[in-house]
Amino acid sequence: MIERPPKERTGPGSGAVDRTISDVPLKALYVPEDLAHLDYEGDLGYPGLYPYTRGLHPLGYRGRLWTMRQFAGFGTARQTNERYKFLLQQGQTGLSVAFDMPTLMGFDSDAAEARGEVGRCGVAIDSLADMERLFDGIDMGAVTTSMTINGPAAIALAQYVAAAERQGVSRRVLGGTIQADILKEYIAQKEWIFPPRPHMRIIVDMICFCTQEMPRWNTISISGYHIREAGSTAAQELAFTLADGFAYIEACIEAGMDVDSFAPRLSFFFNSHIDFFEEIAKFRAARRIYARRMRERYGAKDPRSWQLRFHTQTAGCSATAQQPENNIVRVAYEALAAVLGGTQSLHTNSMDEVHALPSEKAVEIALRTQQVLAYETNVTNVVDPLGGSYFIESLTDEMEREANAYFEQIEQYGGVVAAIESGFFQKEIAEASYRFQRSIETRDRIIVGVNAFEKPEETQEIELLRITEETEREQADSVRHVREHRDTSVARATLERLQRACRDPRDNLMPHLIACVNAYCTEGEIVEAMVEVYGRYVERSVF
Repeated sequence: MIERPPKERTGPGSGAVDRTISDVPLKALYVPEDLAHLDYEGDLGYPGLYPYTRGLHPLGYRGRLWTMRQFAGFGTARQTNERYKFLLQQGQTGLSVAFDMPTLMGFDSDAAEARGEVGRCGVAIDSLADMERLFDGIDMGAVTTSMTINGPAAIALAQYVAAAERQGVSRRVLGGTIQADILKEYIAQKEWIFPPRPHMRIIVDMICFCTQEMPRWNTISISGYHIREAGSTAAQELAFTLADGFAYIEACIEAGMDVDSFAPRLSFFFNSHIDFFEEIAKFRAARRIYARRMRERYGAKDPRSWQLRFHTQTAGCSATAQQPENNIVRVAYEALAAVLGGTQSLHTNSMDEVHALPSEKAVEIALRTQQVLAYETNVTNVVDPLGGSYFIESLTDEMEREANAYFEQIEQYGGVVAAIESGFFQKEIAEASYRFQRSIETRDRIIVGVNAFEKPEETQEIELLRITEETEREQADSVRHVREHRDTSVARATLERLQRACRDPRDNLMPHLIACVNAYCTEGEIVEAMVEVYGRYVERSVF
């Protein structure tokens, strides 16, 4: 038995606590006996081999760097198109579309519900005309695109396909991802339209369509990011995200799809928070849990179906409005955790996003953070450099244990949708968020510039990007112009066919959505046609 050193006492404001940011208990020292149970091949294996704890690729980043995919979108499609071209010129290797709130909620820019929000938190996309402008001068066959949208995701995908085909780019060569993870909306982000059960039909139709028609497209990005931003712990983010993914897989299998036909194109999206080692352990545990479940429960035989591929974004909720330049430092550490955890692509937040949409200068610094990490730090030279660490492997085991405990609770509710309807996820996240906030208020946990090292007398001025009322008027005029200059009878007929398809579960919705888009039906019109069949979701209050 190795004798452990005495545990140091900690207290409020000391800057040292004996628990992770997610309340996982920590020991002062980890030693070989902490890994006495470890089966190297069964629990770790080699990079590129089952269970993929050490990464998906045998050569790690020595073979290929992660994709640097900065999230961008503001104002009109024309304005965002200019930002995309700037980012591509600066060395970004993939595009990522941020949509504004009306678009995310299924409202056109001239709707009363959109007033004051058009272009504020992303780009306004009302119709195919906007999607065409968004990618004007950008070869959609040569760049991969990620689109962060959920409630109307199938409509956005239809717009993207139609815009590409008008460029002469076949849907079969399009590469990228659409988030489309509606379950986490009910759990955390609250940007829903239809009730959960009919919306699961929409998701299955989209996955089936992409499997048959878009072989290079990642059909869904199951997102833990927003679950974490809502206040969850790392273990909750891990468990709830994977549970959502398993729910989609089960729905597709129930619809008659072979698991190996669609699973290789599923992807995930995680948050990289500020607790450095906990985040690395979370990513490692995610790969291992997913590989085991896919092979053992769902009977997947293709090794690609066992591989959890994921995009990472640094934690918006860790950024502070106070001393915003400190956010550059936070983002650098969070990006390093994502890379050491084996992410396939990465977005680094800008220092000013707590205040407004990021300025061009702040975006450039965020991108340069990734480039310095990739080309100067040499962390890409060795595959999984932290593999075998007593601490990392113990924490990975703990992440897996906590996730499995949550899976059991979710199954007791009758699955993810039933647990959502019962308010289980919402209650768990609310309690975790409260505990974390209390730890800040009591100064058990230090946030630099917030509850320690403050400069209350100093007002730090930083350049902010501001969206004007003129932008909203321009976009509202644009969508009215589309309605006035299209063939109204064709648009109306395509919406009627879409409604009939919504009532017939045997009819895949995607071809009908593409037809509506090509007729220049607006997003709001398409949504309202579907709402007439499916209704709108109203959340049950949880106390």
